[in-house]
Formats: sequence, C-alpha cells, structure tokens
Amino acid sequence: MTPANFDFHCHSVVSDGLLPPQDVARRAAANGVDLWALTDHDDLGGLESARQAAEEAGMRFVSGVEISIEWQGVPVHIVGLGFNPAHPRLTAGLHELRSGRIERARRMGDALAAIGIPDVYEGALCFVTNPILISRAHFARYLVSIGIARDMAGVFQNYLTPGKPGYVDHRWATLEESVGWITSAGGLAVVAHPARYKMSGSQMRNFLDDFKDVGGQGLEVTCGSHSPDHVMHFARLTRHYAFHASRGSDFHGPEESYVDLGKLPQLPEDLKPVWRLLS
Repeated sequence: MTPANFDFHCHSVVSDGLLPPQDVARRAAANGVDLWALTDHDDLGGLESARQAAEEAGMRFVSGVEISIEWQGVPVHIVGLGFNPAHPRLTAGLHELRSGRIERARRMGDALAAIGIPDVYEGALCFVTNPILISRAHFARYLVSIGIARDMAGVFQNYLTPGKPGYVDHRWATLEESVGWITSAGGLAVVAHPARYKMSGSQMRNFLDDFKDVGGQGLEVTCGSHSPDHVMHFARLTRHYAFHASRGSDFHGPEESYVDLGKLPQLPEDLKPVWRLLS
C-alpha cells in the first residue's frame, strides 16, 4: 500500500502532549492517517500502547522519538523513525538526556521566582503526566493559567527562550550522538521543523552538511509550523542534499497545535517521501 496520508511528528502525555498515546493514535486514524509515528521528546514510553492502538485502528505504525540536541549553541530537534525501541545504545542515550530535566526545571522555577513569579515549578507539575520529562511547555501552560500571558506563544516569547528570564540552559545531546543512537538502532534520522531554528541561510547549510556527514537522511519539509514559503525553501534544500522528505503535524493537543493530525498539505510531488526508506 502506498500511504496517501502519513504523519511522522506528534506528541502524547508521555512528553508534552495533552492526550494519552492511544488517544493520539485514534485521532490520527479518525483523520485519515494511513502511516503514523508517535515522536515524544526523549522518551519511548508511549510506543507500545501507541502501536497497539494504531494496529487496532488499521494504521501502519512506525516507532518514533524526537531528540533534543544542540548544534553550535543552537537548540535543534532530531526525529528518529523506524528504530528498534529496545536497542541499548538508544535507550541509554535517552536515559542520560532525560536525567537532568528535573534539576533544570527547578532552576527555571527559581529564575522566575527571582523576577516575582513564585511557585512556577510546583504549578507546572500539575500539568505533567511524566515528571521526568517536565518541559518548558508545562511551564508555559501553567503561566497561561495564572494570567501571566494570553497564550503559550506569549510565554515563550517573553520568558522561556534564550536570553529571557525563565530560560535555563541544559546539556543536550550532540548532533553526532543523536544520529548515532538512531542509526545504531536501525532507524533513520530526520531534522524536525527546520524553519523554527534561529540560523542564517549559511548556518543552515553548514548544519545540513554536518547532519548528512554523520548519517542523517531526512528533512521535515511539510509540518505544522511551516508556511508555504518554508515548504518551498526546504523542498529545495531536500533536493540539493538528496534527502528524503518527511511530513508531520507536530500535534500536541486539540487546542494547542498548529494543525491537526493528518491535516497537512501533501509534500511536493517530486520529493522522495521518507517512508520509502522504512518499507
């Protein structure tokens, strides 16, 4: 079967999504998705229940994860697809990556308390299902709930991005580490939502050079946060680097996503879809 509608980027409560993995699967199927991957941040805990629900709904399922990395000081996300979730190198790398999140979250709470917003760490925990993966999204949800900003975008813009008072750095994986974990487990690595990174054109090309050199194979061309101009631009880069193209909604929840599962425009027709490497 040729998948007419694949979605290879979304999240559940295992990381910073709002729905359990099985509910994300059912929503994807209801929206006409044929081939689907759950890509929670730095954690594989939702994959088995997601797989079972996907198969019950008649979807083909691909194992997925979104790994937090840093490249030359820029935070970047790398999606892994089609890997063995039990591979020891991958699971050990992700465990190490998760281990510092709680301490980072406490430091974020202290930083916000220092500017007059107390108890944010404790408040953010009320929005967390998996405390090991407490993230900026959970902080943002709490800050919106107490009226600090009207929406999550406003919280990130004013409090939680580099240079803002609630941002705290963390030792993320390197590009080489993340791609190595994925490929050693039999999977393929894809750059998530490339338009969201604060890179110049030359920086992006340098990054993609490095990504290809360490074994990266895919670029997310169509995704929830990409405009039509972004799609055209990253389609050109996909052709230039002979990458395969991916497509993903980056769905987090019904009220908190750029686009719903499976509702993205299709990829440009001449691009090689990344699912072909998973057949």
